[in-house]
Amino acid sequence: MVTVKMLKPYYVKTEEKYVRIILAYQYFSVMINKKVYQFIPVEANEIRINRKTKRVENTDAIFAFQNGKDVVNVPMAKLISIPDFLKQLHSIAESYYHNESTISKTDQEKATHLFIHELERDNIKRLIDMALDARDENAFKELVELL
Repeated sequence: MVTVKMLKPYYVKTEEKYVRIILAYQYFSVMINKKVYQFIPVEANEIRINRKTKRVENTDAIFAFQNGKDVVNVPMAKLISIPDFLKQLHSIAESYYHNESTISKTDQEKATHLFIHELERDNIKRLIDMALDARDENAFKELVELL
């Protein structure tokens, strides 16, 4: 039985699509059969999470852990089946995830600004028509410059 004793990133690297949690000695340890095994970066040394789907992408990675001279390889597929591992992993990466409400809010703000700009432009056109009707040449020239 594998349980996570400690999971701290050495550092976190963000990319457009992924959050990469880089691991190092003394930052990641597991309990296997009541013995503590420390992570050693022999094969894999990072956990890659998709920022949009929040899923671990490198499920084929194999992590090595050592207790004395005993080395145990644990596949990522086994680690992500441990609820505590996923909980700790997501608490580390959650501030780096793409937030859908932030993205849609930005799109909504852009649409609002565009709509306001169109209304202001339509208003200037109406004022130009009014200046033409009143034969106000100065107002006409000033309003045309605003377009």
